[in-house]
Amino acid sequence: MWKLNTDMKNFIEEVTWRGMLHDVMPGTEEHLMEQMRVAYVGIDPTADSLHIGHLVGVMLLKHFQLSGHKPLALVGGATGMIGDPSGKSNERNLLDEATLRHNQEAIKGQLARFLDFTSDAPNAAELVNNYDWMKEFSFLDFIRDVGKHITVNYMMAKDSVKKRLTGETSEGMSFTEFTYQLVQGYDFLHLYRAKKCTLQMGGSDQWGNITTGTELVRRIEGGKAYALTCPLITKADGTKFGKSEGGNIWLDAERTSPYKFYQYWLNTSDVDAEKYIKIFTFLDKETIEKLIAEHNEAPHLRVLQKRLAEEITIMVHSAADLENAIAASSAFFSPSMEELKKLDEKTFLEVFDGVPQAEIAMTDLNEGLDMIAALAAKTNFLASNSDARRELKQNSISLNKEKVGEDRIITKEDLINNQFLLLQKGKKNYYVIRVK
Repeated sequence: MWKLNTDMKNFIEEVTWRGMLHDVMPGTEEHLMEQMRVAYVGIDPTADSLHIGHLVGVMLLKHFQLSGHKPLALVGGATGMIGDPSGKSNERNLLDEATLRHNQEAIKGQLARFLDFTSDAPNAAELVNNYDWMKEFSFLDFIRDVGKHITVNYMMAKDSVKKRLTGETSEGMSFTEFTYQLVQGYDFLHLYRAKKCTLQMGGSDQWGNITTGTELVRRIEGGKAYALTCPLITKADGTKFGKSEGGNIWLDAERTSPYKFYQYWLNTSDVDAEKYIKIFTFLDKETIEKLIAEHNEAPHLRVLQKRLAEEITIMVHSAADLENAIAASSAFFSPSMEELKKLDEKTFLEVFDGVPQAEIAMTDLNEGLDMIAALAAKTNFLASNSDARRELKQNSISLNKEKVGEDRIITKEDLINNQFLLLQKGKKNYYVIRVK
């Protein structure tokens, strides 16, 4: 009978109520409650930044560490050179070592915002790269020491393989990809030997690859290893989680600005926000239940979305970035110019992303630009001079959030950040003039 270690938090209970548990090998909970254990999650290093699709695995590692255990983040330098067939319909491009090393360092910097790598605690996190133990492994050694222990029948039975071989649009799969589960399985075996790692965690599509590792540990070492997977994150409307019109939502501020990052979470649906706040924050159960109750009483206030966006933006970026993102968000709806004037060029353009734009020369403002020209001839915001006159007489045109008439002359003093003018017809029709 296993004994409870009172220094441990129950990791399985924690991830279960958060909706982060899809499947787990029997005996895992008891194994984790006996003493400090070591677990790893593999991270694909095909870019020099993580995106929010990686965050579930990272959060699993953090909860594991908070529960008193030791997390390993494995950067798949070797497996990144092959390509995991799981959930993919064709083979991906392979990377060279220099690129992979660069990506590894960038990813470690991002992981350090979540995981404690630097303390002297026994459960301090470690970053490992499977290229370090695979690079000297010859093909002959691998098929002799690893390959002989797993049958082709066993490998063919994996869903990741079957789907690629039987799909209607399938182009088959290369031998390189077919061997992926053996390489990943060997990672688990190596970490079992070198780091006493007994648990691998990943997305639900990784179950087959993970259990190949547990099988290698059993067959070669006579040991017991465990597997745990989390659900693949979905959105209530059926669109893909982690994607926007511009592509992936990255953790790197240069790829996805803190403003756009904040906006992504702020714009989640009520159903998704209730699910995501459990997965992507470290708020406790009581706090989350209160937030959900508060949100349900007044959904229009979007309490859940705001708290979710705040928590995760601070975690990935900083409190200052959050403040800037909130300021930028309010600037769009603010009736005055004060908030807009605080925005730098990049953030201003992001706030008005998708708003029609035109460019005019700075010389047009030297002697003053009349409103009719600004609305029609110079920008085509309105179709004609007569349309411009009519809208101005109806008092429906604003310049930089202030109502203007036909007699208003635009000068350099009106420029926002010395280069922008903001026109508005009614409440919702915006137009940006960029002056160069």
